[in-house]
Amino acid sequence: MTEKNIAIIGGGPAGLMAADVLSGHGHRVTLYEAMPTVGRKFLLAGKSGLNITHSEDYQNFANRFGAANGRLKAALDGFTPQDVRDWAQSLGTETFVGSSGRVFPIVMKASPLLRTFIHHLEERGVEIRTRHRWAGFAHGGYRFETPLGDEIIQPHAVLLALGGASWPRLGSDGQWVPWLRQQGIAVDDFRPANCGFDVEWSTLFKTRFAGEPVKSVTLTSPLGTTQGEFVISSHGVEGSLIYAHASALRDGLERSGKADLVLDLAPAKSHARLADDLARQPAKASFSTRLRKAAHLDGVKVALLRERVPQIATLESKAQAAYIKSLPVPLLRPRPIAEAISSAGGVAWHDVDDGYMLRQHPGLFVAGEMLDWEAPTGGYLLTACFATGRAAGRSMLRWLNNAADLTIQDA
Repeated sequence: MTEKNIAIIGGGPAGLMAADVLSGHGHRVTLYEAMPTVGRKFLLAGKSGLNITHSEDYQNFANRFGAANGRLKAALDGFTPQDVRDWAQSLGTETFVGSSGRVFPIVMKASPLLRTFIHHLEERGVEIRTRHRWAGFAHGGYRFETPLGDEIIQPHAVLLALGGASWPRLGSDGQWVPWLRQQGIAVDDFRPANCGFDVEWSTLFKTRFAGEPVKSVTLTSPLGTTQGEFVISSHGVEGSLIYAHASALRDGLERSGKADLVLDLAPAKSHARLADDLARQPAKASFSTRLRKAAHLDGVKVALLRERVPQIATLESKAQAAYIKSLPVPLLRPRPIAEAISSAGGVAWHDVDDGYMLRQHPGLFVAGEMLDWEAPTGGYLLTACFATGRAAGRSMLRWLNNAADLTIQDA
């Protein structure tokens, strides 16, 4: 078999996984990364404990990707959450399942796994060139800005794994979008995913409660009802409970300009029980005392009620209970995409074949967050990046083999 030159542009999880698949098959694999080191977003994700995948039932796991479920299924089947754990273990990283079902390395860090993985790739002959920023197409090839000046490469096959548009300071800045569009490749506009939202808090409320967690509540959106916690911020709301519903809230704002957090501040009690308990409180007791004794609410939850319903203390117990059980908090807008954990949008699926190759550009493949999909936090994002990188790498090998066969036949 004749050696082929393969370029992987982007040194995040998808690009690194593709390099793993491609190395050791008789081809020269070079990985180009704009930043001084690879895997920077991977390392950031591991700052508070690397959530590498999720342990829930696989069929449920594979349906966490919204409109892209069908397109991602084959890649996920080829690299399941258990495969992620097995892969980590093969590199010396043991994992465990946390109380939420999320899977973490026992060391609770990303750096040991990343270092071992890079060493493994280099041992298999992968050349990693950092500070090589892709600058678009040129002369039938790909132009890079490097410390030594511009460089143009013309490899036999290329994988683009440049990420989406969240956390641009780590390298995924979306600057590639116009270059692909100029080539006739459809790219859907990026939007923030797993993000916070702006809320018009009063000055008094945000001064007093910014940074405070709101615990043991449920949030209802078109995605369903979820129990958890979130954080009041100076600009609005953040946190895992918000992120779980971010796509529905964002889409609602885009459609109609309106979307509410609908909060149950006392999920352990029914409306009827809560109304009775409130009604039994002494009339002379303060409103805060009545809420604390009847609904176990205090601090930020009481303040949130007063912020949204200033007249709440004057209402009858049934109306008070109704607000406690279903408190609407109007949202203004998502936080900027640069702050989002991930992004929606990217290369449109109709321009990508089942092997992650661009239909109108033979030999050019895409993987990871460049593609138009999104998922909640909890290990889903990272697993899908791994899986699409591996799927694209396998497809590149097949395409190179088929191209070689065609060349022989033509000769």
